[in-house]
Amino acid sequence: MSKQYDVVIVGAGPAGYVAAIRCAQLGLKTACVDKWVGADDQPALGGTCLNVGCIPSKALLESSSRYEDISHTYADHGITASGVKLDLAKMMARKDKVVSDLTQGIAGLFKANGIKWFQGSGQLQPNQQVKVTAHDGAESVLDAIHVILAPGSSSVEIAAAPLKDDVIVDSSGALEFKEVPKRLGVIGAGVIGLELGSVWRRLGSEVVMLEAQESFLPVADEQIAKEALRQFKRQGLDIRLGARVVSCEAGNKGVAVQYQDSKGEHTETVDKLIVAVGRRPSTNGLAADEAGLLLDEWGFVHVDEHCRTNLPSVYAIGDAVRGPMLAHKGSEEGMMVAEVIAGQKAEMNYDSIPSVIYTHPEIAWAGVTEQALKAAGTEYNVGSFPFAASGRAHAAGDSTGMVKVIADAKTDRVLGVHIIGAHCSELIAQAVIAMEMRASSEDLAMTVFAHPTLSEAIHEAALAVDGRAIHIAPPRKRK
Repeated sequence: MSKQYDVVIVGAGPAGYVAAIRCAQLGLKTACVDKWVGADDQPALGGTCLNVGCIPSKALLESSSRYEDISHTYADHGITASGVKLDLAKMMARKDKVVSDLTQGIAGLFKANGIKWFQGSGQLQPNQQVKVTAHDGAESVLDAIHVILAPGSSSVEIAAAPLKDDVIVDSSGALEFKEVPKRLGVIGAGVIGLELGSVWRRLGSEVVMLEAQESFLPVADEQIAKEALRQFKRQGLDIRLGARVVSCEAGNKGVAVQYQDSKGEHTETVDKLIVAVGRRPSTNGLAADEAGLLLDEWGFVHVDEHCRTNLPSVYAIGDAVRGPMLAHKGSEEGMMVAEVIAGQKAEMNYDSIPSVIYTHPEIAWAGVTEQALKAAGTEYNVGSFPFAASGRAHAAGDSTGMVKVIADAKTDRVLGVHIIGAHCSELIAQAVIAMEMRASSEDLAMTVFAHPTLSEAIHEAALAVDGRAIHIAPPRKRK
C-alpha cells in the first residue's frame, strides 16, 4: 500500500524532527519514520540526543555537580551541610523523567503540526520511495516528492574492548550504572569521555582515562586545551595521553585493561570500563543498493552546501553528513533543507557553529583556532581576559578560566572565540551572534555589557585585541 507525501523524513533525532516540524510549518504534507525504542520498550522520538545522549548526560552532569557543590564547595560560602547522601536511583529516575518529558513533548509537537509518525525502520528506495519496516515486521511503502535522510550516528566500537553486559559499556551504558564504580576506566578523553568521566568522578569514582592521541583535545584551541587539562588533573581525573588500549578482559574482579604508551606496556584494573572513542554515521542499510545513494569511505552521505545528495529530491542532514556531529548543527540543516524544499532562499554558515564540552569548567568555542591560523599563515591579533579578573566570577566563587578573541589582523573581523570557565556554554552564543553578523573586535569592544556579569570577560577580551583591556595589566612591551 502506497501513500503520497510532500516530504518523508527518515530519522527523528534533532536533525530529523526539526526538519519535519519546519516542513509542516511551511504547509508540506510530512511524514517521519523513526525506529527508536526507549528503555520502557516504547517508541520514542528525539533520537540519540534526547534519549541516550545530550539530554540524559546533561541531567546527570547537573545533578552530580550539585552533589559535589553541597559536599565540598558550599562551605566557602558559609553554608555547612551535614548528612549529605547520594541516592543514585533517585538521580537516575530524575534523568529518565527529563528524557520522557522531552520525548513526549516532541510527540505532542508532531501531533500539533499534523506530522504522520511511522514507527519502524525506513529505507530509501528508487524514485523517492521509502520502505517502512514496522517493529512487528510489517512492511509498507511511502511515496514522496522529497526525502530527507537523518539517520544519526552510533558509538564506535573497538576490537580491543568488546562491550560486555554492564561491565564494558558505551556512552549509553555509562548513563545506566546502578551503583557508583569504585574505580572507573574510560577509553577516550574527548568530549563524551570527559563528560561521563566527570559525572562519575563527582559521585565518588576514581577515574582513569586512556587517550590514544599524544595531544589533549586537539580540536580545541591549544591554550584552552592546556588549561583544561591542568584543571581536570587538579580535580582528580587521571588522564593518560598516548595510551593505546591493546586488550581488555572482564572477570570477577573487574576489567583488566592492557595498554601501551611510550614507556611500554601496562595493565590497569577497573570495576567498569566506558568506551568513548567517537561516533560513526548510522548509514548501514539506510538506502537500498538500487537507489544509488553515494556514500564516502567513512559511511557519510555525500552532500552539497544545501545538503542535496547525488539523487534528485533526496537530502541528507545531521550526523550522517560532513561537519561536526552536533545536535544543533543537524537542527539548523533540517530547517535549511525544509526551506529549500519549500522554494525559499536558505543557507547555513558552517564557520560559526559553536562546540561545547559540559565539564567544569565548561569549554566552548566557535570559529577557527590559533593553531589553525598559524598553519594557514593568516595574520591575526589575539586578546584574552581571565575570569580571575572578573568581579562576577569572584562573587560566585568560580573564577577559573579565560576568554580568548581572535581577529583578522587586516580587517579586525572576529575569526574565533574560545572560552573555558563557568557557564561558557551560554556565553559562546554572544560570540556566535557577533561572528554571524561579521562583527569586528572593535564592534564587541564598543558594545556595552551589563555589570557585574561573566559576559564582561568577552568585552574585555575584545578590548585586549587592541591592547585596551581595562581590568588587567597591560602586556609587557618587548625591548
